[in-house]
Amino acid sequence: MALDGITVACLVHEWREKLVGGRITKIAQPEPDALLLTIKNYDTYRLHLSASASLPLACLIPDNRPSPLTAPAFCMLLRKHLSSARILSVDQPDLERVIRIRIEHLDEMGDTRIKHLIIELMGKHSNIIFCDESDTIVDSIKRVSQMVSSVREVLPGRSYFIPKTAEKLSLLTDSTEALAAGIRACAGDLRRAVYTTVTGLSPVIANELLHRAGLDSANDTAECSDADFERLGTELSKLRGRIESGDFSPMCALEDSVPAEFAALPLTVYTDYSRYEAKAFDSMSELLLYYYETKEAATRIRQKSSELRRTVQTAIERVAKKLDLQEKQFADTEKKDRFRIYGELLTTYGYSAVSGSKSFTCTNYYDNQEITIPLDETLSVMDNAKRYYERYSKLKRTGEAVSAHITESREELAHLESVRDSLEYAKDEADLADIRRELTDYGYLKFHRDGNSKKAPKKPASRPYHYRTAEGFDIYVGKNNYQNEELTHHFAAGNDWWFHAKGVPGSHVVLRCGDAEVPDAVFELAGSLAAFYSKRREQAKVEVDYLRKKNVKKPAGGKPGFVVYYTNYSLVAEPAEHAELLVTE
Repeated sequence: MALDGITVACLVHEWREKLVGGRITKIAQPEPDALLLTIKNYDTYRLHLSASASLPLACLIPDNRPSPLTAPAFCMLLRKHLSSARILSVDQPDLERVIRIRIEHLDEMGDTRIKHLIIELMGKHSNIIFCDESDTIVDSIKRVSQMVSSVREVLPGRSYFIPKTAEKLSLLTDSTEALAAGIRACAGDLRRAVYTTVTGLSPVIANELLHRAGLDSANDTAECSDADFERLGTELSKLRGRIESGDFSPMCALEDSVPAEFAALPLTVYTDYSRYEAKAFDSMSELLLYYYETKEAATRIRQKSSELRRTVQTAIERVAKKLDLQEKQFADTEKKDRFRIYGELLTTYGYSAVSGSKSFTCTNYYDNQEITIPLDETLSVMDNAKRYYERYSKLKRTGEAVSAHITESREELAHLESVRDSLEYAKDEADLADIRRELTDYGYLKFHRDGNSKKAPKKPASRPYHYRTAEGFDIYVGKNNYQNEELTHHFAAGNDWWFHAKGVPGSHVVLRCGDAEVPDAVFELAGSLAAFYSKRREQAKVEVDYLRKKNVKKPAGGKPGFVVYYTNYSLVAEPAEHAELLVTE
């Protein structure tokens, strides 16, 4: 989601506590549209400001960022005016996505001067603008001429103002009654009415307010009663109180360990559903760093795996089409027994047939029913019988061959589906390298050497997931077929417990226990992991097989991760990731 006015208000509250009174000791411009200010105020803080059109961001970060050897012009301008300058205040105008930092510095004559550094976090219109004490623009990190924007020029010498593209009500200054009346007057669904009427509210916050008020965001404003708007007004009043008192609780809602949404207050609209997990943060800066870095990492892995996904999906479609043709061909061979019976009956009763007949009727001694056998009138009865025997033999051979091909195709399809599922669990480059190696080994991808090296590529250090239970047991989950192979046949001991979702592609789960007695709760936890890392992870309940690892066998010539077992126990588990038990090594 984009930064909204409530998030910016939380940032302003955080910066007031940490930055006001501090001095700017270093100014860098690591990216063409980003600044990094180092500020000393008891502790040292690094303020990252980005006016990126795709990822506008403003937060405190723990580490330095590499900067170009030659500083850009805007960076040199700020160094000239703001080196050793003191931060006087940090403000936000009326819940706009704008932060104004008021700074005091000494000019060339040693006189005190006031400057403003204004950060606008408005999507593609984001900017960082440097103004003097009369709000005249000195310069900006992105200059905007009249040819680019007819609403406002951002050029040296122009007066700074915040463009008003829509007349909205203020949560901080307008009365609760006025806010409710303004929302009521907006036609359409409630959620849109809330965030288009009140400044600083995003669709996510609008959803949260309506959820807390017990209202359906899809309802039309015309369908809501006075009592509905009264409850909504109460929630708006509570939100105003939290902003004015600085009562923020930064929270991120996670779905499958990937950030879904974040806000400066708890999102009960998400955390009331079991598929979402709430993650609290001490500051909005920490939340923003976590959200964007995690989101960016997930997006980057998704992009890098797109080629592998296309390769796997193409192979699945090809094999599925081949399997369909083979099954149709096999269905055609099922009439072979009819031809055998025709041949037998003609051999037995053919002496009574009339030469040159197009058919012959007799009693089928298998079911004592009359049967009519088509004949080729140009052939004798025995030649017709011989032809039916030949057709039977040909179909029998074809059926046997096609049956073997069908088995191979089904195994290949199951293998490819398991690879496709493995791509969902890939978290880093090493995981993708394992999957790419498997596809190369089985001929779905061509092998490419790096440069002129004759050495085989180094095996990536990809590891399975490792969980540790409260009872002290270790559980390992394979992320792909090669990891499953290694985990089951080389890592696990004979008395360890082995888990797998019944009848579908999924990860091998190994519970290390040796000869120790395992509590039922640990069995249930391992079963829920096996259910989560399987094709049926979206189901409420999943049947999971488990048994001692020594009873799990790999058939000769089986593909990686493919095993057989003949005696097992079963349990029904709820798919769960149990991220709190994950051990990061």
